[in-house]
Amino acid sequence: MTTSETPPEASDRLSPAARALCDLLASAFPDPAREPLTVASMRAAARAGVPTDGRPSGPVLAEVRDLGAGGSVPVPMRLYRPDTAAGRPLLVFLHGGGFVICDLDTHDRTARELAHRTGAAVLSVDYRLAPEHPFPAAAEDALAALSWAVAHAAELGCDPARVFVGGDSAGGNLAVGAALGLRDAGGPALAGQLLIYPSVQQDVAGGSAEEFAQGYFMTIDHIRWFSRQYLGPSGDPYDPRASPVLAADLAGLPPALLVVADCDTLRDQALAYARRLAAAGVPAEVQLHPGVFHGFLGVLGALPEAESALAGAASWLRRRAGQT
Repeated sequence: MTTSETPPEASDRLSPAARALCDLLASAFPDPAREPLTVASMRAAARAGVPTDGRPSGPVLAEVRDLGAGGSVPVPMRLYRPDTAAGRPLLVFLHGGGFVICDLDTHDRTARELAHRTGAAVLSVDYRLAPEHPFPAAAEDALAALSWAVAHAAELGCDPARVFVGGDSAGGNLAVGAALGLRDAGGPALAGQLLIYPSVQQDVAGGSAEEFAQGYFMTIDHIRWFSRQYLGPSGDPYDPRASPVLAADLAGLPPALLVVADCDTLRDQALAYARRLAAAGVPAEVQLHPGVFHGFLGVLGALPEAESALAGAASWLRRRAGQT
């Protein structure tokens, strides 16, 4: 079995800067080619860079507060408001991490940056993680959080007619599933889907999954390990709640932006979702970033492509919200 170290130079698709960062991240992250993966080791690696002194990891905002589960609040969440003006758009954000790792703190900077750059409030969702809570727990939490946010947007100082849903990687999966669930329940129309290198199918094989299987940070072995933890012994990988790209009908979903890394095992499934949306009459824009790997927005400040991707995502959301 090959490892996540640098592939032969002639076949490397990453930019030199991205390659250096990719190898640095890979060296600090558990690799199934070197050692058996454990939930504890993966979670520890994901939290290694999280500030522990209470300082903000990104832009200082007008309000950042936690909403604990209880009463009408179905899932713990954290609200980020760029200012105190009422009637702002609202982005319900589901963090990535393979359904197993990461949390509100690991994605604090992402949420802060999105709020700062878009002018929208961001509601980050602390959904239940596998394997302690296998499928469909995270999917249920995502739908519950989105439904609550739509119903309570005005109380959060936001415009109920401009609610977006989004997420990165596994969070993109949960965002799409929640949008489908809200549509199927007859809920109000969302303003858009902001999907950052989303995982929308559990069965990962062929195409980009094989092309970038090793040597591009998040290997195919990582992806399959995450999927096994999430699905557990009885989860169906072809259930549309687990693999929303397989939903029978995508008509009626909100317009979507897909931010895609070219050198990513998940690239082709994200592009397949965009094509299916377009075929269903749903506006779908793809921003494909060459020379970068899965998770590249996590190195904002160290990689120019991360900055341009975040700027493009923010511009799209502002346009969809009628703010630009």
